[in-house]
Amino acid sequence: MWAALLFGIIASGSLVIGALIGVRWQLPKRLLAIMLSFAAGALITALTFELFQDAYERGGIVRAAGGLLVGALVFTVLSALLDRWAQAGSRPKPSDEVPGSVKLDTDAAAAERPPTSASTRGTAGLALLAAVSLDGAPENLALGVSLGETAGGLALLAAIFVSNLPEALVGAASMKAQGRSSGSIIGMWALAAAITAVAVPLGAGPLANTDPETISLPLAFAAGAVIASLADTLMPEAFEHGGPAVALSTAAGFVLSFVLSLA
Repeated sequence: MWAALLFGIIASGSLVIGALIGVRWQLPKRLLAIMLSFAAGALITALTFELFQDAYERGGIVRAAGGLLVGALVFTVLSALLDRWAQAGSRPKPSDEVPGSVKLDTDAAAAERPPTSASTRGTAGLALLAAVSLDGAPENLALGVSLGETAGGLALLAAIFVSNLPEALVGAASMKAQGRSSGSIIGMWALAAAITAVAVPLGAGPLANTDPETISLPLAFAAGAVIASLADTLMPEAFEHGGPAVALSTAAGFVLSFVLSLA
């Protein structure tokens, strides 16, 4: 249980680290894009080998595929609703920009913020905070379950950590651009970190002792939420600001996560 709590603190702690960076510094857009694409590559490995494969081995292809589709559907619907919330009453992106998630307000965290920046979206940071919390709960739950596996969940831990960091950074910067105090911003992200961290001991404790077929469902659901977040948020936003070069950082994230899955 102590190991599960430590994993939870590490995985969710990157939310606080990202928030601290976001309220104090602005980074080049290309660096933000590299961070997002690296996280995407790490998540690809994690969802394949730590989530979906485990779900398949425990519950079979029907449960695994069904849970994945449900997880993807739930995340897509909630993400669309949060995007609408973030976009309400704000300036839309120029029509020639590659469409990405409105709530991932990368311009707010960028040093080269344009005059018509999407950072005018007052609720973008809050919407991203909600999305990260909703996505992080099943991920951390699956991380707790994976602690009993041979690989010990290192690949999933790394993937969650590196994906939380840029999202919290961008979300905190967006909140800062709207005039919120640094203390309140860090407090909100710290609360989200605490809530999602609790899911790891829950997955390693009560859930890990249940029937394998039952466990396969939350694992597959988490895989669906991750793959939907990749297609809906991380990859489009990374390509928008980093261009084709983000392919290399995506590959690097995949390789690192794969190596950790073999440990």
